[in-house]
Amino acid sequence: MDLDLAQVRAFVAAAEELHFGRAAGRLGVSQQALSKRLARLEAALGVRLLDRDARGVGLTEPGRRFLDPARRVLDQGDRAVAAVTCTGRPLRIDVWGHLYAPMRTVAQALDGAPGLEVEPVPGRDLPSVAAALLRGESDAGFGRVHPLPDGRDAGLTHRLVRLEPVDALLSTDHPLADRDVLSPADLRGSVLRYPAAVDRLDFLTRFATRFGIEERIGSTNLGLEHFVDRIRTDPSCFSLVPADCPLPDVPAAPGRPGIRTVPLADPTPLYAWSLLWRSGPEDADPHPQLGPLLRAFAEEARRSRWLEYDPARDWLPGPDEAALNP
Repeated sequence: MDLDLAQVRAFVAAAEELHFGRAAGRLGVSQQALSKRLARLEAALGVRLLDRDARGVGLTEPGRRFLDPARRVLDQGDRAVAAVTCTGRPLRIDVWGHLYAPMRTVAQALDGAPGLEVEPVPGRDLPSVAAALLRGESDAGFGRVHPLPDGRDAGLTHRLVRLEPVDALLSTDHPLADRDVLSPADLRGSVLRYPAAVDRLDFLTRFATRFGIEERIGSTNLGLEHFVDRIRTDPSCFSLVPADCPLPDVPAAPGRPGIRTVPLADPTPLYAWSLLWRSGPEDADPHPQLGPLLRAFAEEARRSRWLEYDPARDWLPGPDEAALNP
């Protein structure tokens, strides 16, 4: 039999998301169209690939056996299309949120998918990356996505790929610096220092509002080393950094404070990293490498357990939680 790649793509998306709404959004089609493609594929194969019941979506045993070969079929199909439609231009991915070192996450996903031709490019911030995507100057973006005012993100879709625990960054002279773990509520008496202007860091603002951090101060973004030094020399303030974010070394010296990170718990705030791309039925996959890139991130998320979330234990800003459970 001849496989219909659109049907195979619908199955792989549903199998990876285990949610028809998320799978349909990822492909830029309606949920009804996705269901029809899956039904036609199952009818052609003569087996049921997915179980659907009140508890959600799950893979059947034939579905589990079909998944890996189906991914390989899609990869080969993408490469065949690229051979005649792409003139060797790699997929351009604009990356923002540089003080939180997003490239380490991109690199980890790409390491597990050799052969992807991707060109990471520094982006200034989410609004500028969104504008570049809508103009067709970029193929994808990577960073934290949040709603933009005036509908400036209309025509774009995104997919969460990593939820990273966040630590408190403190001077060693801070009154809480000797604690092994902190609750966000413990920080209410401290000043939250932003690494840029206050109105440009949505995650920190939502954190401060949720946990009652009233004193907030912005900074000029002169890089991570400069920002860490500002934290080091001000024992009244703190900031937040992803747990795996590499920090510059602060040499020890007599009488000179250092810095330390303290894990947060009860609840643990999570920073949401997403892939962002232009959506729409007519250009849902504008670059041949976008599909393989999405699958590379999905595979690494499964392998590294990047999307674990327990609402009784963790905290996500409202838009991030909605994206996880649309």
